Amino acid sequence: MPATDLPLGPGLRVLERGWLSSNNILLDDDRGGERGATLIDTGHCVHAAQTVALLRRALGARPLRRIVNTHLHSDHCGGNAALQRAWPLQTLIPAGSWRAVQHWDEGALSYAATRQRCDRFTAQGCITPGEVLRIGAREWQVLAAPGHDPESVMLFDAEHRVLISADALWGNGFGVVFPELDGEPGFDDVGRVLDLIESLPLRCVIPGHGPAFGDVAAALRRARERLAAFKADPARHLRHGVKVLLKYHLMEERQQPLAELREWMRGVPLLRSVWLALARPDGSLTAWSERVLQDLLAGGVLQLRGDVVFDV
Repeated sequence: MPATDLPLGPGLRVLERGWLSSNNILLDDDRGGERGATLIDTGHCVHAAQTVALLRRALGARPLRRIVNTHLHSDHCGGNAALQRAWPLQTLIPAGSWRAVQHWDEGALSYAATRQRCDRFTAQGCITPGEVLRIGAREWQVLAAPGHDPESVMLFDAEHRVLISADALWGNGFGVVFPELDGEPGFDDVGRVLDLIESLPLRCVIPGHGPAFGDVAAALRRARERLAAFKADPARHLRHGVKVLLKYHLMEERQQPLAELREWMRGVPLLRSVWLALARPDGSLTAWSERVLQDLLAGGVLQLRGDVVFDV
């Protein structure tokens, strides 16, 4: 069933984005007879101007009243700062990330370890698992969704049987399990969240990336198969995570001189952590990083033209 035909319920619009930016979920949020809207997740800072333009077109004269972030990876909150400049609004973030945002602790927020960009923003409130978030006429249960990110949440509208799953479940898998890249357990959390999703009476899921979908059972089956493969061979997940980090960086940059890219790879703390976890393959971090890069070039995921690497 096409995403446009899914029963999303009233006053909800999905702005599906590319893989650098998370999807934006726009919800009617009328209050006291005045029209307005709330946005769930704001995409990446590289796309911030585009996000503002898309929202102005979608909103017309209505104001954007509020941002709600499911988690604070740069592809889900990178547009926060631009939207805060464009509208006088409130920003709500997962409670577990509150202190890190108030002090702008890039280590706790993952941006230092991944060397990813995110424009600094402010937050005025929190969402906490177990509470109900009212947005316009709809009520959304806030559900804990650790695994991909320890502080991540999902939003579930029981009346309309819609789940905003962020990166806990996509149509064809789930997001990289970042704690595992850093030597911390995360696979069991992923499994428990998949079990939670299965227990919900769902008609459709709006993921953080890719189209909304109604065949939740099939998506859960694919996700569990992927999880089982990673649990059986954790090194496979580590290698996958490194390639995702590198591809994501090139999506941010669009293109980068080969020498600068090699220097960036040597300086990313999370890449070094994975190299150590894999027992220092290829003898040196430099040699291993080069092999990862060559694998992506050979697979057509990136392209080398002269001395410049391009995203494809």
